[in-house]
Amino acid sequence: MKIGDKISVLDEDISGKIIAISGELITIVDADGFELQYSKKELVTDNHGVSDYDMVPHNISEVLSEKQSKKNVNSKRVKSKVRILPPMVVDLHIHQLIPKSRGLNNFEILTIQLEEAKRQLNFAISKKIQRIVFIHGVGEGVLRMELEFLLKRFDNLKFYDADYQKYGVGATEVYIFQNKKA
Repeated sequence: MKIGDKISVLDEDISGKIIAISGELITIVDADGFELQYSKKELVTDNHGVSDYDMVPHNISEVLSEKQSKKNVNSKRVKSKVRILPPMVVDLHIHQLIPKSRGLNNFEILTIQLEEAKRQLNFAISKKIQRIVFIHGVGEGVLRMELEFLLKRFDNLKFYDADYQKYGVGATEVYIFQNKKA
């Protein structure tokens, strides 16, 4: 995280830009102009402004020449898809899924979140995306338990806590085993 990054607060409907960093304490300014302080572990970088187009290298000849210069005969071959592609990230915070959540009860919010998780998981399976990270937040753990219940119904995947350094405590990473004969 660095000054100017767009971030969201875990378990709260607050997002903004980083304006100061002092050790583990980060000061942000929200959309209303209020300055708020949080610890690093309470924040997650907001990558919604990054498109898939921005993630793909644009100068192919430069990439190819770089690969040829670094070629090692004894190196183990790794599929390029696994090496290059970052995991698909799905933020299940309700304010990321619908524009207004006012008036919804907890059951309705949970239903919307689980339907989105199911939809994104089916999309990843259909597009042969192997890794997907669901950001569910910490909270009371209801969404996490329901997400795990959903994931246990699939026999072609495994799931585990996502990288703490990158996503904090409130995220689950799913690895989807692709069928060889499909």
